[in-house]
Amino acid sequence: MSEPRINERIRVPEVRLVGPNGEQVGIVRVEDALRLAAEADLDLVEVAPMAKPPVAKLMDFGKYKYEAAMKAREARKNQVNTIIKEIKLRPKIDPHDYGTKKGHVERFLKGGDKVKVTIMFRGREQSRPELGFRLLQRLAEDIADLGVVESQPKQDGRNMVMVIAPTKKKSEAKAEQRRKRDQARSDSPQSESTQSQPTEAQSSPAEPTQPESATESQQEEQSTGAEQTATAPTAS
Repeated sequence: MSEPRINERIRVPEVRLVGPNGEQVGIVRVEDALRLAAEADLDLVEVAPMAKPPVAKLMDFGKYKYEAAMKAREARKNQVNTIIKEIKLRPKIDPHDYGTKKGHVERFLKGGDKVKVTIMFRGREQSRPELGFRLLQRLAEDIADLGVVESQPKQDGRNMVMVIAPTKKKSEAKAEQRRKRDQARSDSPQSESTQSQPTEAQSSPAEPTQPESATESQQEEQSTGAEQTATAPTAS
C-alpha cells in the first residue's frame, strides 16, 4: 500500500480540511491548508484522495507512520497462521484405511492445523450422499477430543467436504505447560524456606546448655582451689 500524499505533493486546488483533533474546518484552498499546517508545525496529509474535493487532515505524519507500523506489527504478531491440510476418503472405505486416515487427521489437529476432509463419490455412489455424510459424522465423533467441526458437511460437485479445526493450538498448549512449570519453580523456594524456619527455631534452645556446663566446671575449679588453700598452713 502506497503512502498518502502529504504537504506540497497534494496537487489539487482545494481540500476538505480536518483539524488535528478531528474537527471539520471545511473546504479551503490547498495553499491555505498548507499555511495552517506550517503554523501548527504539522503536516497536511491527504486521507481520502477519491473524495470530491479530496479530504486532507492536519497531523504529525511521522508519529502517524510510527503508530501505524506498531499496529501492523501487533496485528501480525496476533495473527494465527493456520495451514489447512486435506484428507480424502471414499464412501466405502475399509476399516484399516479409515484408521490410517483418522490417524493423519489426529496428527494434523495436534499440530494446530485445520483439516479439510473430502469424500470422493464415483459412479453410482453419487446417488447415495448419505454414505459420505455418515462417514464424516463418524470421523467428527472419533476426533471430538482434538477438533471441532468448523464447516458442516456440504456437497461440492462430486465431492462432500467438511472442515475440522483444532480445539486448542499446539502453541497455546506449550505456553500453558510453560506457565505451569514456571509457577512450580516459583513456589518451590517458598516451601523450602518455610520448612527451614522451624528447624532453626527448634535448634536455638539447645545453645544455653554450654554455659551451664562451663559454670559447673568453674565451680569445681574454685572448690579445688579452696581446698588447696585450706591445707597449705598445715603443711608448714
